Amino acid sequence: MRKIITTIIGILLIVAAVFAAKKIKASKKKHKSHIVTHKPSVYSRVVKNNSIPITISASGKLIAKDRVDLYSEVQGVLEKGGRDFRAGNSYRKDELILRINSDEFYSALKAQRSTLLNQIIGMMPDLKLDYPESAGHWEAYINSFEINKSLSPLPKPLTEKEKYFVTGKNIYTSYYNIKNKEIRLSKYKIYAPFSGTVTDARVTMGTLVRPGQKLGTFISPRTYELEASVNSEFIDFLQIGKEVNLYNVDKSHMWKGKIIRINSMVDPKTQSMKAYIQVADKNLKEGMFLDAELQAKSVDNVIEVSRKNIFDNNHIFVVKDSILEAMQITPVYFKENSVIVKGLKDGMRILEKPVPGAYNGMIVEDLSHSK
Repeated sequence: MRKIITTIIGILLIVAAVFAAKKIKASKKKHKSHIVTHKPSVYSRVVKNNSIPITISASGKLIAKDRVDLYSEVQGVLEKGGRDFRAGNSYRKDELILRINSDEFYSALKAQRSTLLNQIIGMMPDLKLDYPESAGHWEAYINSFEINKSLSPLPKPLTEKEKYFVTGKNIYTSYYNIKNKEIRLSKYKIYAPFSGTVTDARVTMGTLVRPGQKLGTFISPRTYELEASVNSEFIDFLQIGKEVNLYNVDKSHMWKGKIIRINSMVDPKTQSMKAYIQVADKNLKEGMFLDAELQAKSVDNVIEVSRKNIFDNNHIFVVKDSILEAMQITPVYFKENSVIVKGLKDGMRILEKPVPGAYNGMIVEDLSHSK
């Protein structure tokens, strides 16, 4: 009897276990795995290539085109000229600017002229005997000789023998020594090479000046040059005669200038070259700093894009059927915030703003089509 009861209980337990198992299985919820794909929203624009002028910015200091540093070639005490030698004083062309006392030098020069006259007179007896046909020319020269005036040219010898004779008397040596002194005498007076203004005066009346000493600076306040440093990689874009816009520091005034020359030497430190811009205006002054905008050559079949959209130096993302595709381009000119590039075809769509974490083949949602 106990055996039968045990068997019945075992069967009941098995049935209960099967029933419980089915219930538990039925109560379980099935969970499906979903792969969520995030598509970043972007805006793109259509590529339309154009001809774009390259504008190069530079700055520099104005220097007078006609500018002379005055130096003394002789020694003496500075005397008063037509007016005091002071910065700011203006002079007309060929007007006396400076005069250095030349009394001692002039006296020595007259003594040499007198010596030459005595030499010529001393050779006349022999000249009349050996070369009577030339005596008249030399007598006329003696009669016109003036010690206080510059020497006139010596009579030309009629024969080679006469030339050798005059040379043997040291006439030519004395003559050219005096002519050299006459040239040096002219250096005791300094005249204005053009109409202009003194901008730097380093001596005053009564100053003892010496050879090689700088006396001051004289400029013409009409035409100026701006020396602008341009990166050597852009120098091919510049052209002599090209018009340039010049601005003062606060951009309140603008002047028109033009490129007159370009230095072919590259500064090894800055890798830049010098472009010289000429400008003329009465309101300009030497030493002013100006900013220059140089309109260089126009480049055809290019487009301007943001510098932020360029990666790996020469690649940009193109949107094709909502997929980013990296495309190689050729940068032509880098501006402060943008780049002029070649290599994109008309009709392509490029990103207006960079996408964080963008990669080749990335799926995006282009919102530009809904505009």
